[in-house]
Amino acid sequence: MDEEKQQGENKTAENTGEGNQPKTPKVIDDSNKAAERLEEANAKREALLEREEALAAHKQLSGEAEAGITPKKLTEDEKWAEDAKKRYAGTGLDPTDDETPTTYG
Repeated sequence: MDEEKQQGENKTAENTGEGNQPKTPKVIDDSNKAAERLEEANAKREALLEREEALAAHKQLSGEAEAGITPKKLTEDEKWAEDAKKRYAGTGLDPTDDETPTTYG
């Protein structure tokens, strides 16, 4: 038993496998932790982007893509002017031109 007791007392870092092991510097550990946090944040952002895309597609298919904006309502004169411009396009005539005199002389 004396030998067993003596061997137990003689245990050092060399014979337990705990000696001179390479240690990673604190900077590397910190950067690894930061990289892990970035990966987690990127995964969450990706999930949010997918959700936003799905909502945008749903809005577009349901006709709510413009967030309730109503189209500008034209007056009767504006409708006539727009229609006249289409009708006379390419002829060189423009009945809506404000510079054209309506009377001569």
